[in-house]
Amino acid sequence: MKDITRTIHARREFLAWGGALMASAAAVGPAVALAGESPQPAAGAAPAAGAAPEVSTLEDLMREHGVLRRILLVFEEAVSRFGAGKDFPLEVLLHGTGIIRRFAQDYHEYLEEHFIFPRFEDAKKLTDLTQTLRVQHNAGRKLVEQINALAVPATLKDPALKKEMVRNIRLFIRMYRPHAAREDTVLFPAFHSIVSADVYDALGDKFEDKEQQLFGKSGFETIVGEVTEIEKTLGLYDLSQYTA
Repeated sequence: MKDITRTIHARREFLAWGGALMASAAAVGPAVALAGESPQPAAGAAPAAGAAPEVSTLEDLMREHGVLRRILLVFEEAVSRFGAGKDFPLEVLLHGTGIIRRFAQDYHEYLEEHFIFPRFEDAKKLTDLTQTLRVQHNAGRKLVEQINALAVPATLKDPALKKEMVRNIRLFIRMYRPHAAREDTVLFPAFHSIVSADVYDALGDKFEDKEQQLFGKSGFETIVGEVTEIEKTLGLYDLSQYTA
């Protein structure tokens, strides 16, 4: 049975979610209700015509890390231009920190802190890691506040203030690259070992509901669109320019 469950988990992460897969998942065992969470759709139910493919719980979190990494690229460009004495539009920097605040901190990190970390802590697994991740979330919020406070025209005229703003941006980048990588390669893969298939599915539904509540029906795509516009404004969008 453990082998069957493990196979189902792997398929959910790397294959499309079809009706046959849902039927297989239902065969693992009876549904486990989560307190306050909506019931799942009937197993094997065919998706509505034209409906977007269903995204699994961890795939959802990992693709949100992709948004974070693209904003870190924007931040790196800001550091580079400020360091070279070039102009960088402060409104673009504030748009980037705004996405970090709205999407990464108030949404993505909220989900981790309320639905992912507590399950590891209840299971007494990777608790040192979740504690460090919580501390870094708080540090990230403080850094964004400091960057926002300094992202004003007066800062660009004061070398000391400009240096402090750049330092805060650097610290944010340095912390969040390993932060997201550790979650993607250690924390998230271990999540399957502490929850049932039914709880895993129910969390995915809950995450999707929260995303649509905060950002609209096409929430993730809307945020990616915002990031894309920032990249185009800065000349960062063309992926081929990064080819070695």
